[in-house]
Amino acid sequence: MFGLYITHPQVKIDANVPVPKWGLSDIGAARTRKAAESGWPKQLRRIISSDETKAIETAEILAEASGVSIEIVHAMHENDRSATGFLPPPQFEEAANWFFAHPEQSFKGWERAVDAQVRIVEAVNTVLATHDPAAPIAFVGHGGVGTLLKCHLAGRPIARDGDQPGGGGNLYAFSLADRRLSCEWTRIEDWRG
Repeated sequence: MFGLYITHPQVKIDANVPVPKWGLSDIGAARTRKAAESGWPKQLRRIISSDETKAIETAEILAEASGVSIEIVHAMHENDRSATGFLPPPQFEEAANWFFAHPEQSFKGWERAVDAQVRIVEAVNTVLATHDPAAPIAFVGHGGVGTLLKCHLAGRPIARDGDQPGGGGNLYAFSLADRRLSCEWTRIEDWRG
């Protein structure tokens, strides 16, 4: 059976609001509703979400389609970037490139990539340790830690070339039997299961 890692789609960017409190934009919510109308969300038996607003909003839309309640796991949050606060998109992309290229170093006080990877892998493994492997499950979170988890599942070193395309609202699947990737990043509204 399959597990999914899903990243929230587009958000309302507001430099005056802490990033973990950003919600989905109208486009992000519409994309998630479109994905919820496809067949795969109805197969989910559990939905685990980061405690960040944008992830919860994504998970809630998918949960409505699947008929399950969401479970919140604090350790699934995005890599901690609070040391720099909000960075405009061009500066953020440069910082993210550095974060992935230097996984054992901190970018201006950010959580190191190696530490964020250990955290997300442990969070997912803790959930899966008591999960029925015959029941499809989705983890809803963020692009940075999602990429770090993907690198782990693929047995590859941390690198940004494993990052999602298009800035959010993507998923990848992995087998619950052996925890190996079974598909690459795919837009949430395009995946067919």
